Amino acid sequence: MEKEKDYVNPNPIKVGISIGDINGIGPEIIMKVFKDPRMSIDCTPIIYGSTKVFAHYKKVLDENDFSYQSCKSASEAHSKKVNVVNAWQDDIAIEEGKMTEEGGKAAFAALELATQELASGKIDVLVTAPISKEAIVKAGFKFPGHTEYLADLSGEKDALMIMVSSALKVALVTSHIPLKDVSTALTREKIVDKIKAFDQSLRKDFGVIRPKIAVFGVNPHAGENGKMGAEEQEIITPAINAAKNADILAFGPYPADGFFGSNAMKGFDGVLAMYHDQGLAAFKALAFEEGVNYTAGLPIVRTSPDHGTAFDIVGKGIASEQSLRSAIYTAMDVFKNRKMHREINANPLKSQVRERKREGEEIE
Repeated sequence: MEKEKDYVNPNPIKVGISIGDINGIGPEIIMKVFKDPRMSIDCTPIIYGSTKVFAHYKKVLDENDFSYQSCKSASEAHSKKVNVVNAWQDDIAIEEGKMTEEGGKAAFAALELATQELASGKIDVLVTAPISKEAIVKAGFKFPGHTEYLADLSGEKDALMIMVSSALKVALVTSHIPLKDVSTALTREKIVDKIKAFDQSLRKDFGVIRPKIAVFGVNPHAGENGKMGAEEQEIITPAINAAKNADILAFGPYPADGFFGSNAMKGFDGVLAMYHDQGLAAFKALAFEEGVNYTAGLPIVRTSPDHGTAFDIVGKGIASEQSLRSAIYTAMDVFKNRKMHREINANPLKSQVRERKREGEEIE
């Protein structure tokens, strides 16, 4: 009897992964994800970091099932193996669980090389492991986070940060700014732009044909008809109406607490929050294990886990890799959805057939 052959994907997606802060849990969760050989079926992983760092953590965490090969660039990557590209040559001290400038320097070097190879087409998507913002800024990084850095490199003025899970997608109008600056940062034009960008991302990146978007207010009880603030009446509602006039299904403004508490989110494809914690506090409470940070509105695909470096548990072997795994699969899904979107736009008939099938019509 002929032995069944192992499945081989003829076109695996090249997934670049920046190692993040070497003193955080990035190396651990990367090893935990890729010690499962099934992960290399649908993608070719290229990790930008250091073989010395992985050798260190393999010993500390006793991760003997994790194996890899070293390569100089993604162009030399082996499609059936985990590939590690050394992003720096100098010896950098590993201080587990500590914020250090050296750790920030290594994270920055890995991110720079990964984005260069992404821009040159050597990798298809980028997944970024957690960085320490304090450490990477000390190393010369001049941006609040990955989102702003990639937007600047891509020449895009305003990328959109979306938190993604299987049940919920939350986008932000403002992201990494102090709470006291949120109100002055909100303008009708900015909110309209974010609604449009969210609508486009849901269509192109996530395959939603006619997205419904819930828009939050910024004040308690969404302003209570002006009793608790005027932003809803003067800025947010006019922005929602402008989006509706552009044929976008936008609704609101909704108070955030009542919205999540009543499970109203189930009636929408996405939620647009006005500021960071308004959207992310509930999102992480509902989807922390599987949550993914996605940067929309860019010509490239980038995702990351929805957690930080977790310095307090480094080296203990208890970090969960689920969010990183979800980030990898989300990046691959977006890459495939974008390809399908381009094909459908090139052949509008496919889009009509797809819509009719979705509505349950028989296609002769």
